[in-house]
Amino acid sequence: MSATSSESFVRGQRLMLIFLVALCIVVACVLSTETTMPTQNMSNKERAELREEARAMFYHAYNAYMQNAYPADELMPLSCKGRYRGVTPSRGDMDDILGNFSMTLVDTLDTLVLLGDFAEFEHAVKLVIRDVQFDSDIIVSVFETNIRMVGGLLSAHILAEYLQKHADTMHWYKGELLEMSRELGYRLLPAFNTSTGIPHARVNLRLGMKDPMLKKSRETCTACAGTILLEFAALSRLTGDPIFEVRAHAAMDALWKLRHRGSDLMGTVLNVHSGDWVRRDSGVGAGIDSYYEYLFKSYVLLGDDKYLARFNRHYNAVMKYVSEGPMLLDVLMHRPHAKSKNFMDSLLAFWPGLQVLSGDLKPAVQTHEMLYQVMQMHTFIPEAFTVDFQIHWGQHPLRPEFIESTYFLYRATGDHHYLQVGKKALKTLQQYAKVSCGYAAVNDVRTGKHEDRMDSFVLSETIKYLYLLFSDPQDLIINVDEFVFTTEAHLLPLSIAQLGNATFSFRQTDEHNVLDFMRTCPSSNKLFPEKVRKPLRNFITGSCPRTTAGKRLSALDFQASNADHLRAVYDMGITMVSVGDRSQGKVRLFHSFYNAKSHEEGEMGLQFMQEMLELTKMQSINQLAQLQAVAYATDEKPQDWIALMAGPSHFSPELTGDQFVQGDLILAKPLRACDETLENAEEAKGKVLVAERGDCTFVSKARLAQKVGAAALIVCDNVPGSSGETQPMFAMSGDGKDDVLIPVVFMYSMEFGKLSAVMQRRKQPLRVRVMQMVEFKRWQLAKEQRQNQTASVAQKPDKEL
Repeated sequence: MSATSSESFVRGQRLMLIFLVALCIVVACVLSTETTMPTQNMSNKERAELREEARAMFYHAYNAYMQNAYPADELMPLSCKGRYRGVTPSRGDMDDILGNFSMTLVDTLDTLVLLGDFAEFEHAVKLVIRDVQFDSDIIVSVFETNIRMVGGLLSAHILAEYLQKHADTMHWYKGELLEMSRELGYRLLPAFNTSTGIPHARVNLRLGMKDPMLKKSRETCTACAGTILLEFAALSRLTGDPIFEVRAHAAMDALWKLRHRGSDLMGTVLNVHSGDWVRRDSGVGAGIDSYYEYLFKSYVLLGDDKYLARFNRHYNAVMKYVSEGPMLLDVLMHRPHAKSKNFMDSLLAFWPGLQVLSGDLKPAVQTHEMLYQVMQMHTFIPEAFTVDFQIHWGQHPLRPEFIESTYFLYRATGDHHYLQVGKKALKTLQQYAKVSCGYAAVNDVRTGKHEDRMDSFVLSETIKYLYLLFSDPQDLIINVDEFVFTTEAHLLPLSIAQLGNATFSFRQTDEHNVLDFMRTCPSSNKLFPEKVRKPLRNFITGSCPRTTAGKRLSALDFQASNADHLRAVYDMGITMVSVGDRSQGKVRLFHSFYNAKSHEEGEMGLQFMQEMLELTKMQSINQLAQLQAVAYATDEKPQDWIALMAGPSHFSPELTGDQFVQGDLILAKPLRACDETLENAEEAKGKVLVAERGDCTFVSKARLAQKVGAAALIVCDNVPGSSGETQPMFAMSGDGKDDVLIPVVFMYSMEFGKLSAVMQRRKQPLRVRVMQMVEFKRWQLAKEQRQNQTASVAQKPDKEL
């Protein structure tokens, strides 16, 4: 062994020990604080029964695929046949995961080893070697092909060699799967030929990027480009061919340079040639999820300090801006205090598992508990759900992320609560997803309607993590602590760090400082999961029993549509009276100690009213600070101005302080302003243009207004009767590009109707001023003060002679 490789060996062993010791410390810290388990313990007998039920689930789905679908990529469980690319009716972009390369079998190989079914594993490996080929004129997803196919082949190769040494079987195997993974890796490499080094999202397996359909390929997601390194590094180190790891490191370095330097956040979609962000939403769900995962796991697998430093920088930013208690809400990377979505997607369920691996247990427990309540509320975790936990997208494709996090939380804490959660997930799959030919995705969790779809990850991840959750270490032929799970749950051994020395320390550069390496221990020295979960038991209204008298309802949590909340405020002596039109939903609250159920409830009611007053004040201040105004002089007194409410946009410059834009009002022709130019382009120069909502995006209208030289743009609503008095004002969203330089505001129909009436009444063009509403209020207040001072001077009597 050379000096270099010897150093690498020592370094790899050191990092492996550090990681395992850190995990042990986490478990020790947790378990040392309590001596009793608050959750009902699961007996060894029940756990063994659930493990065997998970095994039976696997074979029910696996046999259905092998008997009815192989060599297709996927099983269609309702029609009980295989899904082939170019043969089965197309599903659009969803089919980019398919390459006619028996994806489900390749993705499932290592699960067979974990189940201890060496005979079927050997049979399946022979089938893959005999039947699977990659020379197809098919465009595939680089990301999906890497994690499912390259990762599946590598993991199966590693385990085949492991069985040769430890199970005295498969002596005929000569590394065929590794050669197949190298061939597939080479077919993916053309995607990396970009000016940034960030790979294209798709590539043709035969033609590379020369496929005419890929000529306009520009965009990829952060996760798509940042979820390559584990597989490509393993491929390089196992084959001795460095090109794969070099390209993957370059892609990660390029992504890191694109972070927002102020917030340390990343967007979700970018241009692979220019590096410009297309979507600047930043969170931990779809489009970005596994990028964070691969930063941390690249440090664990390869021992490269820079990935730990980068992960910690991003993690601190996520916990500062995206985390809202147990919830994780997307923000804008360049405006991290502005929320960009009012819903969360189910892919964020992986986050608690990653937090466990990184040593931050408390928020992991909290977010997992929130997700478990969502699951209890809707049977499955819907593909997306709103901030009040209602369904946004109702699909559930039997995703594994929640079960994955449940597994890691159990491994870290030993808390049997997570076995009970896993049991609930398993039984739900059995009751609502099992069909005669496998397991079918749920098209809508509200109706339970099935979809003719069983993704390969059902076998490679969902059922695998269930089996592992209910297994003891002695039940498995391999020690999973000696492996890193990829994002597709494929196993790569920590010993890979011994096979190369392509890593180096970034502590010697100016890019990172010592603080980036310090968040490597649990955030809490005294933590038991039950203590963290307990305050969250009623976090989601309706999923748990009604709040007891000992738990006070706060004004922040109150929902007028919730019957339990209405009963609670009534018990506190609070009555509600509708104000004005009932359709507007406005109510006035009255509190009386005499009406309270008890003295204690009366005290709670008084505190509730005080909180409601403070909350109302804060909401008014926040809304006023964000509101824009379109102001104009009155007909009767030109010195008096009226301001109409308008909403801001995320893509145009903010008018702050005493800034304003003034100009004559003019309607766009055509009014929707979605063509390449305007019929009245010359007249619009220097004026405030009005365009109606619809037919194209807000930012498209803004760019056209800017193109013709307008001073500002007002977008009016296309819904008759809409008003800022009855509907919440919102900020118009763009496409992530900051190329709009003129102010753009939005007006509901009722407000614009008033402006339109004045326009029609006046013979001369109506001159308006676009500004902040709060600034208009200050301006009006200053005018009134000056007028009052003038009036008081005029009324002062003459001095007597």
